[in-house]
Amino acid sequence: MIRLCDSRDVQAIFDIINDASQAYRGVIPEDRYHEPYMSEDELGHEIEDGVVFWGYEEDGRLVGVMGIQNKGDVALIRHAYVRSSHRQGGIGTRLLHHLMSLADRPVLIGTWAAAVWAISFYEKNGFQRVSSAEKEMLLRQYWSVPDRQIETSVVLCDSRWAEK
Repeated sequence: MIRLCDSRDVQAIFDIINDASQAYRGVIPEDRYHEPYMSEDELGHEIEDGVVFWGYEEDGRLVGVMGIQNKGDVALIRHAYVRSSHRQGGIGTRLLHHLMSLADRPVLIGTWAAAVWAISFYEKNGFQRVSSAEKEMLLRQYWSVPDRQIETSVVLCDSRWAEK
């Protein structure tokens, strides 16, 4: 079941993000990976900054989360994670389709260039990579990430953005 997350879910969101992000260890640049991958303070800041989390619940327990954040004329898909014990079961796809149904504007997604599984997932779901120059402009305009992350990331867009 997909449901809107609230303040009672913050610990579960934190746990899911930090469990699932273990997949980045040894894959993304070493200077970008740390433990925990997202601190409780960082998660709180993301929520305060407008990231709205939706969760996939099985047997009363959140097993996947995905955020959406409206940023002016676009919506950003943020922090898409499924517990490592529940991967490959369609949870991410269901969450993504749900969030896409909520978006009333073009959707952008940023992820690590080395996270080929994530890029493949988004491409299978209809997203396409933007050019390197557009990526840099978009990351600077809509995200608050350091230069090193801009260098090592990609941005994907939905068809509404691509048609602009």
